[in-house]
Amino acid sequence: MRRWRLVLGGGDADGTGCALEGADAQMDAALGAVYDQDGREGQSRREGGLGASAPRVARWLGDIRTYFPSTVVQVMQKDAIERLNLTRLLLEPEMLEAVEPDVHLVGTLLALNRVMPEQARESARAVVRKVVAELERRLAQRTRAAVTGALDRSARTHRPRRVSDIDWDRTIRANLKNYLPERNTVVPSRLVGYARRQRSVQREVVLCIDQSGSMAASVVYSSVFGAVLASMRSLKTSLVVFDTAVVDLTEQLHDPVELLFGTQLGGGTDINRAIAYSQGLITRPADSIFILISDLYEGGVRAEMLRRVAAMTQAGVQVIVLLALSDEGAPFYDHDNAAALAAMGVPAFACTPDAFPDLMAAAIERRDLARWAERHTGA
Repeated sequence: MRRWRLVLGGGDADGTGCALEGADAQMDAALGAVYDQDGREGQSRREGGLGASAPRVARWLGDIRTYFPSTVVQVMQKDAIERLNLTRLLLEPEMLEAVEPDVHLVGTLLALNRVMPEQARESARAVVRKVVAELERRLAQRTRAAVTGALDRSARTHRPRRVSDIDWDRTIRANLKNYLPERNTVVPSRLVGYARRQRSVQREVVLCIDQSGSMAASVVYSSVFGAVLASMRSLKTSLVVFDTAVVDLTEQLHDPVELLFGTQLGGGTDINRAIAYSQGLITRPADSIFILISDLYEGGVRAEMLRRVAAMTQAGVQVIVLLALSDEGAPFYDHDNAAALAAMGVPAFACTPDAFPDLMAAAIERRDLARWAERHTGA
């Protein structure tokens, strides 16, 4: 009954007859501050809310961290910002010091970057720095391992140097004629494996990111992945962000925090213009991977955008369209443009950050990315 009382929120309609005391009452008050604001007619409505002062919000943030795990805290923070319009209070340094940093909060701060007062800017950078460091800790090593392995295996040889370089599936298929039924085994007379290339730069990667407001989480994750890829000498990585203008942030890839503060979330979208700029960055089409991260709502010239994508694929560029790079699930996107790209053989799907390293490996090895998406994203 205590749990039902906390879920239902109290009042005459909850039917539990259960009173809360002590920590339970404080937990209920923290929940009510956000979720009692949508009272409907015929139901009791308590007077919740966080008021209009940063100190009161800071106390509330302390309360929810006391009573709920960090994953729940992040959800409640996001709901409070949206439901109670607390955006203005995020400009206060004392509130920024109290929040639980996460990707959604970073996106909000980046959107407020141009109006943020100077006294709050350093606190905002500290929040962004903490989130970026956590993402790098979680994702960097796996990305480097996946990409390095894919590059090592991107050329085949009949003289693999190590057992780990042998492609067992292809080796067995190539030696089926040497099957010994009495021993139930295949005797390989010819090995098929992977060569290890020695060139300093093996692939060119261009990340082209839509920085419209709905793509905030994708911008954060893309910036972190861009910085990780740029640290690998075997890749030449470029990062471009766009709305109706195009900004090349490649020079900031060494510092993803500065890179993020170089973005400007919101505004219109000119995908065609961004692709045109990105084409100029590609010098070796057959060894290039172009990743467009966008919801595909084109504000520019649609026909020209599709023509440019077709030209890139015909030149040998591996083109991938990510409708979102986030944990948010199914994104909103332009279905007509996605279908037009699919008709050209360009896969368009949402990708979670945890799946991105495997996606990069698949792209480097030139596997069928449409099938990869079906297996890994349910697309």
